[in-house]
Amino acid sequence: MKFGQFKLLVDMMFTPDGAGGVLQRYREMDARRMNPLVLAYVGDAYFHLFVRTRLLSYEQAKVQALHSFSAQIVSAVWQARAYQGIEAMLTEEERAIYRRGRNAKSHAPRSASVAEYHASTGFEALLGTLYLSERNERLYELAEASFQVISKAMMQEIHKK
Repeated sequence: MKFGQFKLLVDMMFTPDGAGGVLQRYREMDARRMNPLVLAYVGDAYFHLFVRTRLLSYEQAKVQALHSFSAQIVSAVWQARAYQGIEAMLTEEERAIYRRGRNAKSHAPRSASVAEYHASTGFEALLGTLYLSERNERLYELAEASFQVISKAMMQEIHKK
């Protein structure tokens, strides 16, 4: 990032409070009112951390392997499959959050189909909402179930070839 871009972002995000600190723009974070792509941004970060931590149960020395494997697991393709695997566990409210994220206008990367990308965005928005709403038990339950769906599907995939 060039310095001019960095300066623009700092000026846009931070406002001095007059006492050497930075003013907060928002006092609360109401997930119900947030842009679904922002919820997906938070959910993606949570799922990345969850997966990286979870992989430590299997490998603790090879950082490059951990990085490569976690990147694969959190890809749009695998997150879309995870959602399909956990959909039956969801409440109607959680399905509505997923649909809101899935239907948000965004652009799919080349590494996934448009449907997979939108499904993964919905999945991430659901996780982001649970995280920001501090529904930690439910968040962990769905993240663990998703990890299990993905790991089983990956094993099936390599053994059928």
